[in-house]
Amino acid sequence: MAIRERMSGNEAVATAMRQINPDVMGAFPITPSTEIPEYFSQFMADGLVDTQFVPVESEHSAMSVCIGASAAGARAVTATSSAGLAYMWELLYVAASSRLPMTMAVANRALTGPISIGNDHSDSMGARDSGWIQIYAESNQEVYDNFIQGVTITEATRIPVMICQDGFITSHGVSNIELLEDEKVREYIGEYEPEDYLLNSDHPLAVGPYGTAPYYMEVKRQQAQAMKDAMPVILEAAEKYGKITGRNYGFFEEYRMEDAEVAVVVIGSSAGTGKAAVDRMREEGKKAGLIKLRVFRPFPRIPLAEAMCRVKAVAIMDKAESFSNSGGPLFSEARSALYDLPQRPLAINYIYGLGGRDITVEDFDRIYDELFAIEKSGDPGDVYRYIGVRDSRDGEGQER
Repeated sequence: MAIRERMSGNEAVATAMRQINPDVMGAFPITPSTEIPEYFSQFMADGLVDTQFVPVESEHSAMSVCIGASAAGARAVTATSSAGLAYMWELLYVAASSRLPMTMAVANRALTGPISIGNDHSDSMGARDSGWIQIYAESNQEVYDNFIQGVTITEATRIPVMICQDGFITSHGVSNIELLEDEKVREYIGEYEPEDYLLNSDHPLAVGPYGTAPYYMEVKRQQAQAMKDAMPVILEAAEKYGKITGRNYGFFEEYRMEDAEVAVVVIGSSAGTGKAAVDRMREEGKKAGLIKLRVFRPFPRIPLAEAMCRVKAVAIMDKAESFSNSGGPLFSEARSALYDLPQRPLAINYIYGLGGRDITVEDFDRIYDELFAIEKSGDPGDVYRYIGVRDSRDGEGQER
């Protein structure tokens, strides 16, 4: 029977880690993920896990610990945020290219500068091409569920996994949650029995070789193929988890999309605000829908495009700026996914919520109103937009 609790997203992640009982955790504190190793170290002090906890002097070293542990055949976890993730940059690529399984909790927070501790997705989106699987959560329940699934995914694919949640919004916000019993978590993830690892004296190998020109490109091609091959593994892990919990996951969630004429595509906790706006639109007789993207890497290009093509106009929301002059990272990939389809919706991008800026139901109302206007006129206008910002282009500094 499920265990009903109230806890923050950080405590939920730490609880999932306790239930998993990893072999090694390397960690260095950084807001807003600091509570995760704090909770976990208390579990250690209470004798609830037998993990080797390695407190280090930097996030770079925390990832180095996980790389060494994983290469040696251990189940490894860590947690970080913002500049801590950026400090790991070099080693994110090392872990991924070495095909080392590990699970990292990321409490998303804006990158400096200017200095900010507010939530946005600039940290993990900045690492989107490092070769890690990326899974995002809307709620505390989802980040708990995602982390447990992440362990099975990383070990089945030999691709490291980032489990992301919105810093402060879910990481520190307390909500009701259903936990699995410890034995069910252990049964779900199973024993970790790596095929190849450094401490296997019967099969010597090297990890992290020098990639000269005759070999480097083949490694990258293999990583790209592994990311494609991870897609059915992610769905299998979700299906197995759904049978245990009754909570069903996929690459994305469709909300009131059955007969929708316009839709928003969004990542993370903002989906909850967007759903409230959809409900309000429906009460007014307006056919609005929402798609909440859960898996950003590997990018579910075909199924997402098929879902978006059921509406006439779509707004793709980015909580990160990529300075491409063409929109944010999610917009670039989602709009590209539509390119080869003969019947595709008009698509626009909104950059929102940077540095912790709130997005409200009223903001979503405005987005939906603009989508309905685009649907009626057939003209998307400027596809690269901001919302909730004092925009100097207006001349009067009003919010857009």
